[in-house]
Amino acid sequence: MRIPPGVSAENFAAAIAQFEQAVGKEWVFTSDEDMDLYKDDFSPFLGEPEERWASAAVAPTTVEEVQSIVRTANRYKVPLYPISTGRDLGYGGSAPAYSGCVVVDLKRMNRVLEVNEDNASCLVEPGVSYFDLYRYIEERGLKVWVDVPDPGWGSPVGNSLDRGGGYTRPQFRNHFDAHCGMEIVLPNGELMRTGMGALPGAKTWQQYKSGFGPWIDGMFSQSCYGIVTKMGFWLMPRPEAYLSASVLAGRRDDLYALVKVLNQLENGGITNGMPDLGSPLLGIMTIAEYAKSMQDLPQPPVDPELTALRDRAAAGRHEELEAYGQRKGLAYWTFDIKFYGPAKVIEAQWEYSKEQFSSIPGVRFRADPVIRLPLTPAQKLQVRWPEFGIPTLNMYSIGARSSTNPNPTHGHMWFSPIIPRDAQAVFEANEVFAAAARQFDLPVLRFSLPSCYWERAFIFIFGFPVTTDIKTNQKNRAAFYKLIETAAEHGWGEYRTAPAFQDAVMSTYSFNHHALLRFHETLKDAIDANGIMSPGRYGIWPKHLRASRDRAASGRAT
Repeated sequence: MRIPPGVSAENFAAAIAQFEQAVGKEWVFTSDEDMDLYKDDFSPFLGEPEERWASAAVAPTTVEEVQSIVRTANRYKVPLYPISTGRDLGYGGSAPAYSGCVVVDLKRMNRVLEVNEDNASCLVEPGVSYFDLYRYIEERGLKVWVDVPDPGWGSPVGNSLDRGGGYTRPQFRNHFDAHCGMEIVLPNGELMRTGMGALPGAKTWQQYKSGFGPWIDGMFSQSCYGIVTKMGFWLMPRPEAYLSASVLAGRRDDLYALVKVLNQLENGGITNGMPDLGSPLLGIMTIAEYAKSMQDLPQPPVDPELTALRDRAAAGRHEELEAYGQRKGLAYWTFDIKFYGPAKVIEAQWEYSKEQFSSIPGVRFRADPVIRLPLTPAQKLQVRWPEFGIPTLNMYSIGARSSTNPNPTHGHMWFSPIIPRDAQAVFEANEVFAAAARQFDLPVLRFSLPSCYWERAFIFIFGFPVTTDIKTNQKNRAAFYKLIETAAEHGWGEYRTAPAFQDAVMSTYSFNHHALLRFHETLKDAIDANGIMSPGRYGIWPKHLRASRDRAASGRAT
């Protein structure tokens, strides 16, 4: 059994005994075999001393058990690291940010406490997965949807606290924005509720978000300030119908007008599904096309002429590629836009959208038939499930062995910068990241398109491979650190990252001599005097560990 740094063997044994008393001996795990389950399966430190490890894990089933665990941890200065399901692969999994933490595994706290169809809301515990909540709704025939991410084995609580996203209407696909009220065990073991939940006997905990006084819910997202044991969410009322349509444009510079019109329509609420961008001429699939491609169906061969023209376009010669597209009927850009609502309304919204996009010369349109909801069993086999609130694991075919990928990697780590929602930023980011890829000896893509999970901003999501070769991982990590700095120099910050890079990302949010981080640390010192709650998570360290963090950062810089 490994022991947390700075904790004596006697104190750790005493803490383990009290954990066992709180939750039952069978729900406290200390063996090496059990601890292997709490490693990051996609760790960029595979086989290296820096790989994150847990000293033990404890799985409570009640709020009172969580409080007992936290009080014991304070008594013996044992660091804790709570997880909901721990399956955010590519962003750290279930491994702690600080090696030696005891993982507080909340998988047994898996009750759907309420789904209110009239209010379109729910209250769940952290161990509830998207599959669990979906089944609960389906079994009762409730006319609400839960917005789901990729993949669905995660937890609504965990995914929203890490500020993940999904695929339906904007107010639901931003998962933290869709929450309404939390219950939190604070680092001293005290229980607190936010929003209207702070009012004893409140009738509107999942109906009104802010309650009274400062709204502090955001403190508990991407943070180390407590353990969320209950969380409310606003659900999407099941719409009457769904429409998916596409806008196709033939010239490289059409992207400027396409993005501008798209922003006007989305910001005005005319389109209300997640836009999906692609480029047939450049060979860039939309997310929906990519998901379909992972079925490992035979792919048509690429015309050698088109391959050559793509290379020339990457060097700045776009006219020949545009001419090829005109001859072959291939669009330079496709924008898939989605609509949810009454059939007559979404059809009118699509007609209005076409009018707006028609200002672009040569633009073309296509639309699928309107789908009336709920889906029939046959329709479920034809649609992309996340767009209909149905969880899936299909996206974890990324990088898997297939006919087109005979040598899969071990895993991936996500580089996820946020850029402005305009075409110039897309072109600039491609130039910057292509130059960085050449500099750091990474695969150079001809062109990449961002995703539209968030309103008013684009997000690029690049997957860095994780391998079983230490030297390759070291090279990729070094490139990752450099890309973080390069993006920040251009005003693009990452929205989320794995523990290996959280200090580096936090250091780029440095306005006024790191005023934001200093404020985080002030809060940490005030509410977590012993520094036991998720030390180092998102770059926020307790006072007694900051010197080692700074030394590590200094070593990385040299």
